[in-house]
Amino acid sequence: MMGTVLHFLLVFFVLIKAQDQSGFISLDCGLPENLNYSSSKTGINYISDAKFIDTGVSKRIARTDKFSLQQLEYVRSFPSGVRNCYNISVTSGTKYFIRTSFLYGNYDNLNKPPQFDLHFGANVWDTVKLSSNASLFTFREIIYTPSLDYIQPCLVNTGKGTPFISAIELRPLNNTAYVTYSAKSVLTNFFRLDVGSITNLEYRYKDDVFDRIWFPYGFIDWARLSTSLNNDDLVQNDYEPPATVMSTAVTPLNASAPLQFEWGTDNVNDQYYTYFHFNEVEKLAENETRAFNLSVNGNHRHGPVIPGYRETYTIFSPTPLTGAKSYQISLTKTENSTLPPILNAFEIYKVKDFSQSETHQDDVDTITNIKNAYGLTRNWEGDPCAPVNYVWEGLNCSIDGNNIPRIISLNLSSSGLTGEISSSISKLTMLQYLDLSNNSLSGPLPDFLMQLRSLKVLNVGKNKLTGLVPSGLLERSKTGSLLLSVDDNPGLCKTESCKKKKKLFVPLIASFSAFIVILLISLGFRMFRRQTVISSSKERGSMKSKHQKFSYTEILNITDNFKTIIGEGGFGKVYFGILQDQTQVAVKMLSPSSMQGYKEFQSEAQLLTIVHHRNLVSLIGYCNEGEIKALIYEYMANGNLQQQLLVENSKILNWNERLNIAVDAAYGNVLFMTKSFLHYVPLHCT
Repeated sequence: MMGTVLHFLLVFFVLIKAQDQSGFISLDCGLPENLNYSSSKTGINYISDAKFIDTGVSKRIARTDKFSLQQLEYVRSFPSGVRNCYNISVTSGTKYFIRTSFLYGNYDNLNKPPQFDLHFGANVWDTVKLSSNASLFTFREIIYTPSLDYIQPCLVNTGKGTPFISAIELRPLNNTAYVTYSAKSVLTNFFRLDVGSITNLEYRYKDDVFDRIWFPYGFIDWARLSTSLNNDDLVQNDYEPPATVMSTAVTPLNASAPLQFEWGTDNVNDQYYTYFHFNEVEKLAENETRAFNLSVNGNHRHGPVIPGYRETYTIFSPTPLTGAKSYQISLTKTENSTLPPILNAFEIYKVKDFSQSETHQDDVDTITNIKNAYGLTRNWEGDPCAPVNYVWEGLNCSIDGNNIPRIISLNLSSSGLTGEISSSISKLTMLQYLDLSNNSLSGPLPDFLMQLRSLKVLNVGKNKLTGLVPSGLLERSKTGSLLLSVDDNPGLCKTESCKKKKKLFVPLIASFSAFIVILLISLGFRMFRRQTVISSSKERGSMKSKHQKFSYTEILNITDNFKTIIGEGGFGKVYFGILQDQTQVAVKMLSPSSMQGYKEFQSEAQLLTIVHHRNLVSLIGYCNEGEIKALIYEYMANGNLQQQLLVENSKILNWNERLNIAVDAAYGNVLFMTKSFLHYVPLHCT
């Protein structure tokens, strides 16, 4: 008894809540910002969409006749940008019925209805294909429970005309209705039919407290039953079908025959949830009974069903129908039933997979704050990380399908940034790559950047930063866990010194014997190869034309996030790597703290594109991404020269081998110095 009372109170509360439009969000898209109205047909209060989106232009339908739906008179059109998104605040965890409407009406005088995609946050919703009849409108409906406190319907230009939208409507539902077996599944409207209609009219709010649209439909071989019924007369359930819809029903003309209908599908893997609504519209005599079974494609699914008089009863599928090309629903009376089956209305929803999670809300809030703090004009619309083809410009995200996407890379280089470095950046806790170079940022390099424990690359070069570089960043740079670039900030000092380092020059070695001694010292940590088949070449050419260019992301993949250090020199560390074709390589990274600096590093890269010799290691490719510089060499599998010369080495080199190494190395370096006009840059030797 107590459960019945609570259920009644819940239904009563939802009814009152829906009748006063509490929780309704009704946007007339394109309506001038200062206008609002109450629909003369439904009584629903509509407002402009202007405060929910920053893009698009308002247009009015080029028609003079009276509109059947006032909210379709204006449209918001999106001639610019690929993805344009709304941001609408909702109550997370609340189930919503959401409808988007589109009426072309030849608003652009092109008489060519467009086709475009509809996204919902991180997921693809549907493709909007409009009728060639510009006066017809179409709509898309889903039932969705947001996990965040906002939703983002997006219109995506696919090159088939300018996207537009007429209205967006959200209605809160009972969370206990329209339940799916998977939290990542949403329901898209396939059918919602008033099969017993005798008026041939469609019904929505206020007849339907959730503003669902019920369309009339029936077969000629169905008989119709009806009664006088209003909302106060009908005992409702969680689905709340309108009393005017439940006051009529269909039954087979032949009382002994089943009541049947079917639908087909283009894909046998499509999934469907069904909801059949029953109400006994006749007051049965004591000797009359109505009982029937429900089957799908000949398989019993439910029954016997005995509809209650003036009481809504809904049969729904706890798991979706799938695996068939068509589905036939049959309502067949039981042997003891004196009356044939009835059906008042039904709904069929197709399952849409929304398995791609939205970006972590902390990251979304943070990147939005960064956008606002710097007044960025980039077309950052919708979810920052998904769908994967629409990741925001300058971002990289961790997207593996199992975890919530996180922002791991932020590149705002050459973005016209001014002021201090925003403290919001410190809240991107999973950030690995941060590039703020080539802007006009001022103030100190803040300590809060040390909170980014996942950060591997920090580039703030070519700004107007002042003060001292935080010691924590310098320490991580020295240990190799952070690639730090702070160059071209005249007022920025490293803690150990504020004086510019003088460039070091290595003089040309006059005597061959002295050259050998210095050579063995300077090449002690260079890569060594005992056999080579590389032929010399005198051809000249640019690095871009003859060597592969790698992105920093590719460098991370090649080196497995700089996992293995195989050497270290004046320029920086050398890492072991593997290309996609399984070629082993050595990757030399330019250290921002290198005394030899960028110019010497660039010289080595340029000269190795010119000089080719069997005693010189071959250059395979390079990375030139902002302040990130790297050279990719062939890998010397036998270790470095020092390791070969050590007595501890299990295979001790004899004197002739050592002499050949020295002579070959000297020859390679002399050749290199000749080509570089006596500018000495030490190289790997064979």
